[in-house]
Amino acid sequence: MKIQILGTGCPKCKMTAANAEKAVKMSGVEAEIVKVDKINDIMNFGVMMTPALAIDGDVKISGKIPSSEQIVRWIKEAN
Repeated sequence: MKIQILGTGCPKCKMTAANAEKAVKMSGVEAEIVKVDKINDIMNFGVMMTPALAIDGDVKISGKIPSSEQIVRWIKEAN
């Protein structure tokens, strides 16, 4: 599973990444967390507001910081 954090490195993007790392530990699922920070790459996902989070290329949230618990639910749905 690949979890992508879309954002340019702002504090909200860093918080989203931290929540994703926590969620992976909580879920017990093996996942690779990748930071996507180039504007063109972010726009290729159709995302106009950051931070955003995608699981296996499917954007789950944009413009908000998801909680670790919410990310765990998405991980379980995708698994």
